[in-house]
Amino acid sequence: MLRVETFNLGPLQTNAYLLRGEDDLKAVVIDPGMNPAALMRRVEHLHVEAILLTHAHFDHMGGVEELRKAKGCPVYLHDLEADWLTDAKHNGSAMWSDLGGPITTDPAEFALAQGQTLSLIGNEFKVLHTPGHSPGSVSFLCGKDLFAGDVLFREGVGRTDLYGGRQGDLVDSIRLKLYKLPDETVVYPGHGPRTKIGYEKANNPFVPAF
Repeated sequence: MLRVETFNLGPLQTNAYLLRGEDDLKAVVIDPGMNPAALMRRVEHLHVEAILLTHAHFDHMGGVEELRKAKGCPVYLHDLEADWLTDAKHNGSAMWSDLGGPITTDPAEFALAQGQTLSLIGNEFKVLHTPGHSPGSVSFLCGKDLFAGDVLFREGVGRTDLYGGRQGDLVDSIRLKLYKLPDETVVYPGHGPRTKIGYEKANNPFVPAF
């Protein structure tokens, strides 16, 4: 059982996800973005077990420090982006001063890797390494729910022109990992509305299925 609440945070309307299982008081947060006031109000009386980052671009980690300090929860991030939380150039915040200026935070407590399984809030989260948008991008699969960050959108894909991005890797991540999931898998992207794997295989103009 997984319940999902979505918060559109910051100037780029990044999707932060608040997840709960059977225990109403325990939660996981995926990608706490900038200006997280609405999210912080929602978790005020919850025990946050972990912050999971699909990647470390500033619009996905802008609220990490506030949430981590308030709830005392660890952060999980792929090792290829281990230094991005402390480096405003790598996480992109140094490039867009008009969006709030450089953003940094302490390093993640735990590293993520392909095939790893996390047991949180009474559920199992499988880690899929899905690089391309950034080298350490991951997607989290929990049952038939996939939290894909900026890899796959509804009829779109993540940009690859930022630091560490690679178009070929992105296409391979989508075709060889995400499109292998059941068609009914619900995709929760880093921006925009939900979609399903089957829909994207049939309709995504950027990465059509084989």
